[in-house]
Amino acid sequence: MRHVLLALWARPLWLLWLPPAFWAGNLVLGRALGSVFPPVSLAIGRWVVALAVLAPFVWRQAWRERDLLARHWVLIAACGAFGIAGYNALGYLALQTVPAASVAFLNSTLPLMVPLAAVVLGVERITGKALFGIAISFAGVAWIVARGATASLAALRFDGGEWLVIVAVANYAVYSVLLRRKPAAISPLVFLAATMAAGLVVLMPFWVVELARGSRIPSDLASVGAVLYIGVFASLFAFILWSRCVATLGATVTGVSFHLVALFTALLAFFVLGEPVRAFHVAGIALILLGFFVTTLRPAGRVATPSTSSRP
Repeated sequence: MRHVLLALWARPLWLLWLPPAFWAGNLVLGRALGSVFPPVSLAIGRWVVALAVLAPFVWRQAWRERDLLARHWVLIAACGAFGIAGYNALGYLALQTVPAASVAFLNSTLPLMVPLAAVVLGVERITGKALFGIAISFAGVAWIVARGATASLAALRFDGGEWLVIVAVANYAVYSVLLRRKPAAISPLVFLAATMAAGLVVLMPFWVVELARGSRIPSDLASVGAVLYIGVFASLFAFILWSRCVATLGATVTGVSFHLVALFTALLAFFVLGEPVRAFHVAGIALILLGFFVTTLRPAGRVATPSTSSRP
């Protein structure tokens, strides 16, 4: 087994398929548990498991870097609020009413929301080409939200579960931009652990309200197993493998693979949950992908600067 793992680690093109598969499993499980597992409780459980697994490996390093962590607590708190708390709780809330495939397709707007967030936060300027690509992508989003009915586009309201997904993805886009400000002196896994802890602190008041309103956390074997899978594979392992792919293959190649989440989720949802894949899903994801490629297409001879942003 050790030789197999080392062989995979040495060939990141093989690893590239694993994070999207893990995240697809998270979406399908989140949808399957939507009627029985409160969304904030599921987000809490996910990150408690991930932090519990990670902590024994980083606590000594975290203690050595405690002064740095204290100095940058505002950044850590913001990353925890947007990337750990906001994205996950809103995503699980949306999965209570929105099919997993639709959530996955709408998540494909993340690579295009990141430059928008960078502009809003004053980190980058946006080009006309990027703006055009984003417009194409959001046409795909609108088509999915409208479920392929042209007449319903004019009647779209911001009260559907699909819009919760858009807000969740916007949260993660802000988190991705904030990650660029991470001090190089803080090791990535220590920063991740600190961000997890900060996110849990942000989620706590919402968790108390959720429980006070009568929500109950299921303790059956299937639910516990699902939380363990999401915490270990979709949270911790996916981050580590994604970072390895970014470091070895570059951000562009790795980033394109994020759209495999939609494909894997649609397949899993079809076979596990019986969710159909509609024509408007296919048309919408085609527009989202087209917008992504228009935005990221670079003239010959230019190379993108690698990024170390993690994914959901």
